[in-house]
Amino acid sequence: MSGIFSLIGPRWYSIPSGRSFLDDLARGLYEDLGPLGLSEAQILTPTRRGARAMARAFSELAHGGALLLPQVRAIGDLDEGEPPFDLEFLALDLPPALSSTRRRFELARLVMAHYRPDGYEMTSKVALELASSLCGFFDSLALEEVDASDRLDDLVHSSAASQYVIDEWARHWQVSAKFLSIVVHEWPRRLNELGLMDPSQRRVALIRKLGEQWTLRPPQHPLVLAGSTGTAPSMADLMGLVANLPQGAVVLPGLDLSLDDKAWRQVEDSHPQGALKRLLERHDVARADVKTWPVSVETERGSRARRRLLNEALRPAQATEDWLQQIAIMKSEADASGFDPFTEGLRGLTLIEARQDEEAAAQIAVLMRETLETPDKIAALITPDIGLARRVSAHLTRWGLAADSSAGEPLAHSLTGRFLLDILALAVDPLDPVRLLSVLKHTFGRYREQSDLIDRVGLRTVRPRDMTEVTARLDNYPEAQGVWLDFSARISAWHDAFSVARALSDFVRRFVATAETLTRDDGQMLWQGAAGASASSLLSGLITEGEGFEVASADDFAEIVGHMIKTETLRTGGNTHPRLLILGAIEARLVKADRLILAGLEDGVWPQSPPLDPFLSRPMRAALGLPSPERRTGLAAHDFVQAASAEDVWLITRKRREGEPQVMSRWLWRLKTLCQGAKVEISDAPHIADWAHQLSEAVTDAPESLKPAARPEPRPPSEVRPTSMSVTEVEKFVRDPYAIYARRILNLKLRDRANEPFESARRGRAVHKAAEIFVERDYPLGAAGEAAFVDLLEQALRAENLTEAEIALQRPLFEDWAKHFVAFETERRAGKPRFIIEKEGAYNFETARGTFTLKARADRIEVREDGIDILDFKTGQPPSAKEAVAGFFPQLTLTAAIVKYGTFDGVRHDKPMGELLYVRLSPDGAKLKPVAEKGISSDELTDQALDRFKTRINAYEKASQPYRSWVAPKYLKKKGDYDQLARLYEWHIMGDEDASSEPASEDEA
Repeated sequence: MSGIFSLIGPRWYSIPSGRSFLDDLARGLYEDLGPLGLSEAQILTPTRRGARAMARAFSELAHGGALLLPQVRAIGDLDEGEPPFDLEFLALDLPPALSSTRRRFELARLVMAHYRPDGYEMTSKVALELASSLCGFFDSLALEEVDASDRLDDLVHSSAASQYVIDEWARHWQVSAKFLSIVVHEWPRRLNELGLMDPSQRRVALIRKLGEQWTLRPPQHPLVLAGSTGTAPSMADLMGLVANLPQGAVVLPGLDLSLDDKAWRQVEDSHPQGALKRLLERHDVARADVKTWPVSVETERGSRARRRLLNEALRPAQATEDWLQQIAIMKSEADASGFDPFTEGLRGLTLIEARQDEEAAAQIAVLMRETLETPDKIAALITPDIGLARRVSAHLTRWGLAADSSAGEPLAHSLTGRFLLDILALAVDPLDPVRLLSVLKHTFGRYREQSDLIDRVGLRTVRPRDMTEVTARLDNYPEAQGVWLDFSARISAWHDAFSVARALSDFVRRFVATAETLTRDDGQMLWQGAAGASASSLLSGLITEGEGFEVASADDFAEIVGHMIKTETLRTGGNTHPRLLILGAIEARLVKADRLILAGLEDGVWPQSPPLDPFLSRPMRAALGLPSPERRTGLAAHDFVQAASAEDVWLITRKRREGEPQVMSRWLWRLKTLCQGAKVEISDAPHIADWAHQLSEAVTDAPESLKPAARPEPRPPSEVRPTSMSVTEVEKFVRDPYAIYARRILNLKLRDRANEPFESARRGRAVHKAAEIFVERDYPLGAAGEAAFVDLLEQALRAENLTEAEIALQRPLFEDWAKHFVAFETERRAGKPRFIIEKEGAYNFETARGTFTLKARADRIEVREDGIDILDFKTGQPPSAKEAVAGFFPQLTLTAAIVKYGTFDGVRHDKPMGELLYVRLSPDGAKLKPVAEKGISSDELTDQALDRFKTRINAYEKASQPYRSWVAPKYLKKKGDYDQLARLYEWHIMGDEDASSEPASEDEA
């Protein structure tokens, strides 16, 4: 009999935190049993990942030689939902397990039948959401082996010997308790009807049967159950049984044997040792009876110092009152050799406090990349924050590296997933231009080759009212119109399928059929690869298990199926680096790495906040005998201590996460507080932040050839330069000549956006149109005019294809707009002028190249007996008179020049210029802002503006005159359409050039 198994049972061992658990376990068994005896042993690990790692640990012991491995099997830590190893040979007399999908639907039916919450309607979508929480409730009952039926009946009928009486609870908890008291009876009855068994109950039953078998026929070979904390009663009892087998042993992960007895008695659920304390108490095992695994006995004090430091930092809250005393004791242990528990405990432990997500991810990526500089060294990032893990993965691509991530990739990020989500969205909103274009242009789409014209002509600009409007836009393109008619008919049929309620399975069949008809190769492309196989499995499961589950609307269906697609994960392996790992806290258990990076150390992230339970309050959980939510916090704390005890550990916390301020993890905060009490600091690593920053900033020692782009100065030939210009283009010409070059010479036009949002420009067009029609049709003034203007405004906004919600948002402003506009009209009509509304005018003048035409379309010209007034309506803020006089906003002055020297509406006018007015129309009033300043007449302004414009045109007639970008940025009201083409960021921000504020140099050219 070997040394490990020579002790009289029970045999309880522990491998200290900070040790490589699997390496120590493998080496201990190898040394104890020898190469021949090892093959007869059986090892049970908590998870399948642990079992695979265990086999690798034994392989490394062989040093490339042959070795008969023991049987390594995963039994599953039930509280974390890891699938157990195959115990089906014990299940011959048990019904089959209910699938997880079918379970949700069956429980959702119970929710819809019996749950009557106040304040909201019970829909199929809400029922499925509540069913997920109900699954957790039944999991807890099964894993804790609690029969809740009698206890719930007692609670509901107020007969429980408890201080909590249901009539004193909030209404919500009363409804929940009554519902649960019904469902705990109905669920077993429904399972009997199906001839199936709840998966959690079946899992526990299998573990129990295994224990019964080993009790009747104890295994005679070495049997080790290692790495489990025994949180589920069935697993805890199995561990006790194994410890008492003739050649059985239990190896615990990281039991704290140094914590004083007083503090041990105060350990609670949220403490890292909480689960292990409950396990030992369940079996009446004293902590002193648990032996350290033989090969894990340490002679070096450094590793013990780290472990002790962490255990002191995380000791029970009640025991921290003597922290100063404990600090003094630890300080007193320093000996003549200079050993200091704090200094040694912090050796190899580094803290990085990043400002935000990107900074944290960049520094983590640098740490992982640096690890690869040492041959055979492995780096592992451990974080429960999937978003941070993906940011790190993105940063690693800088070096062409891909880490092996346990989180996988969401199905929703794949081509198949995005295509399916788009089709789901079109069931709810079949006129969403962005979704329509996404389906049309998708790599898998059958209409992809014909989609560009439909995109450009049919679906850009404002949202269409219906499918026929898009068809009408394509009248001049019959081939594209035919494609659109076929495509839109399929989308409309898909949307119309939800006109009546149907079973979820029927809708899923229609969903699959629609997706396949919209895909090339009759849908075969959709189901190819790992993403296609995953989506196919998901949808076929919904068809099978969703039979009879009624869905009433497209919204509910899209929410249900969309949520399942978004939560589905692809784990395909792939070409990942063997020495870079990204793991969740659970997946990291028993994993070996040389450098551990623990990230996401913010409260609510790690540890996670207890989940909100819609059915059970804390008193209800206690009354039913279910564990407190803090138990998960204790397990997470145990994971943290196990990882943080390693030799090379980096702790990463952020001050802001996704823009929101964060609080440092309670574990890290307590560790820092303990160190501050001892007057020591956890080391930081500013050089890592510097490296990450240098990778992101501009190259300082760039070669001479690598320079930011210079300000563009195109000089096209004279013959291609414009020979006509509108007054609105002149404003752009004065401020940003490059925009005129791109638009008029390169003929580059800005594409309209699909589903253009309602912005001030669209509202301005609508107000302009209403004002134009009001004057042209000579509507009456007074109250009748106000009512007419309100109607015109609504019609104009509808012509902009605003939704009912957008119009409703604007409607409260209509009456004020109408009142002020009619008052303005009453005043302007008093002199009985002749109105010229929205007419075009032109003025021709000679240049060195020939005739140049200046054009305008005036909002309104009022011809009076004593002169001509020109009005330009604005719904935003008009320019100041100073800006207009300076020549940066010459629209009104050049329009006046066309009236004075050219023709408008085919008529020449010889009257003097009157007022040049900007009229700001808003719900606050119609405010007039004249262009002319005191001491200067409109005629003088007009002549000055025309002379300035002619000078500029003569300058630009020369081929040597460049079209510069941003010559007057101060007067650019918004970002230019061609700024990216001009590479503005490079020369204006990164380069040495600055944008000029004055265009004078061009006039002098």
